[in-house]
Parts: sequence; C-alpha cells; structure tokens
Amino acid sequence: MARTDLKVPFAEKDEAKALGARWDPAKRLWYTQSADLSAFERWLPAPGETAAPARPAAARKPAAVSGSSSGLAQRGTRFFELDCDCLPWEGCPKCQAAINEQGWNKAA
Repeated sequence: MARTDLKVPFAEKDEAKALGARWDPAKRLWYTQSADLSAFERWLPAPGETAAPARPAAARKPAAVSGSSSGLAQRGTRFFELDCDCLPWEGCPKCQAAINEQGWNKAA
C-alpha cells in the first residue's frame, strides 16, 4: 500500500487515529496506508501542497521560565548533578546518598 501524508490539526488527531491514521514522529505528521482515502478526504493536502507540519521542530523555542530574561530554563538553587544512570524517581542507593548529603530528607 502507498503511504499518504495527511494534514491533521492537533484538535482532530484522535478522530484521525480512530479512522486508522498513524503518527510519524520523524516527520511529525499523520499518514495513512489505506487504499480507500474517502474517510481521510478533509485531511488530504491540496494538489501541489505538502502535508508538512505547520511549525517545524527547528522553529520551536525552548520553554521560558518565569523571571528568565533569556527565555531558557535555569537551574534552581536546589539543583545538583547526579552521577548515576538510574531514573531519578527510582531512588537508587547512590542517589539517596547524594540527597542525604544535601540534607533534604530531614523532617522540617
């Protein structure tokens, strides 16, 4: 089956998915491999138009942090690097030792 890229607005993504559309994370757009495109007519690009996303990933700005003049995320006063490969919410003994060193686990 041939792949057909679609122009699905975010608000309609669930409807497109219910009809069988699939998300392509690399291209950041919806597509279908259905031979019958009648269910997807409203999302088909006009002839000569591409289904490219309206806002490419390169154009996105990092999330701003309130009080930040540069618009980039800043580290808080309680930030510290963990020299560990575990997930932070798993709490391995090495991470727990680092938290203990900071004194953050003591009751107030």
